[in-house]
Amino acid sequence: MRKPAEDLLNTNNLLKVFSTSLNLALKLMSYLQPNNNCIFVKKLLRNFMKEPISGFSKLTKEEKIHWLTKTYLNDDPKAVEVLKQYWNKDEKLQQLHDEFTENTISNYYLPFGIAPNFLINNELFAIPMAIEESSVIAAASKAAKFWGSRGGFKTEVIDTVKVGQVHFIYKGSEEKLELFFNELEPKLRKAAAPITKNMEQRGGGIKSIELRERTTEVENYYQLHCHFETVDSMGANFINSCLEKFAEVLENEAAIWEDFNDEERNIEIVMSILSNYVPECIVRAEVSCSLEDLSDDANFSGEHFAEKFLRAIKIAETEPFRAVTHNKGIMNGIDAVVLATGNDFRAIEAGVHAYAAKDGQYSSLTHAKVEDGIFKFWIEVPLALGTVGGLTSLHPLVKLAMEMLGQPNARKLMEIVAVAGLAQNFAAVKSLITTGIQKGHMKMHLMNILNQHNATLEEKEKLIEYYKTNVVSHSDVAVQLEKLRR
Repeated sequence: MRKPAEDLLNTNNLLKVFSTSLNLALKLMSYLQPNNNCIFVKKLLRNFMKEPISGFSKLTKEEKIHWLTKTYLNDDPKAVEVLKQYWNKDEKLQQLHDEFTENTISNYYLPFGIAPNFLINNELFAIPMAIEESSVIAAASKAAKFWGSRGGFKTEVIDTVKVGQVHFIYKGSEEKLELFFNELEPKLRKAAAPITKNMEQRGGGIKSIELRERTTEVENYYQLHCHFETVDSMGANFINSCLEKFAEVLENEAAIWEDFNDEERNIEIVMSILSNYVPECIVRAEVSCSLEDLSDDANFSGEHFAEKFLRAIKIAETEPFRAVTHNKGIMNGIDAVVLATGNDFRAIEAGVHAYAAKDGQYSSLTHAKVEDGIFKFWIEVPLALGTVGGLTSLHPLVKLAMEMLGQPNARKLMEIVAVAGLAQNFAAVKSLITTGIQKGHMKMHLMNILNQHNATLEEKEKLIEYYKTNVVSHSDVAVQLEKLRR
């Protein structure tokens, strides 16, 4: 018996019919010549077929890839091949990588390189760097060589204090809240004692707990502003565990404090979380030499070089548009070492850029001066780093990186990372005020351009030699390759 018309108009039935039709259409398309129009129509049809997926995290890796390629990658077998070719053949090692995060389908490679010849506090280092950008490692290495013959880099860790906050809403007398906090503070420390015990044995723990009033920014907003020492761990889990315990005690104790009225007892916890802004976790790195020893270019006297260099730094100190790019260059060096040593480069980036704006305007992280005939160039930068916990004890390359650096503690790693940033900045500014940034950068970028054009080994050798005396550009490389291929 034929179904009534109203059943055919049922939305679910329509969707099923439409989906079946699209599938048939796609099968037909697979037999057609894959011209641009066909590809466009296939993508259009697939867009109509996309639906949210439930339980994705419970799928196997193979199932995740199958769903991904079918839904978003046009069932392209090459996509599957690319994803799988980056799997490690060692299944145990691959499983380790899979479990670093969620919904893993492959590994994402970055070059892992070495910048040698860094003389830091009279100790020689080869610094591991994980970065994809051309010329960063070369520039850092060149700066290391330059300063290695001029006394090397000097460093000092100024402090290692980290910050966490409990944010809460309190409606009532500020005077009462202050009295309450005076009684609360020792209870907070006591409640957190089981969490802090091991950290205290290593020399860390809770440094201070302050009550801060911020009601002018947000109505009825207060915070417990806390300082911590986490020794050789980055400390995020430790700090957050302490803060959540503080929040629990704050809420419970307020509910029974007899001097509060009913409204005042009802403290609302907004959130408890560490801050990646650590303006007291500071390291300083510096280089210096006499003006006579400063220049390695016959076209520049030391005095002339210093004059141009100081002017460039002053512009970065005063002009935010320049400061952002200036500091990005510093972070090329810093991030590469932070990543290679298994630390959180995103946290470092956020904290460093906040510090660069601490005086009300975004400014240079590096500074320079000439005093009594001595050129000095330095950086002071916040770096909350760890050498225990996290990936430092799991990722095989991170373990090797730490071994290369002599198994540094957190303070030593802060010094090494700051030096990498200073060296990178020196090399960049030196290029800018002498040859220009593109000459060296494009020569280092040449291999990328050649690979984009599928150059053979023979073609690469010839063009590398050619560009030793010629200016590199994308268009010129294409022209030279065409000439070689005639």
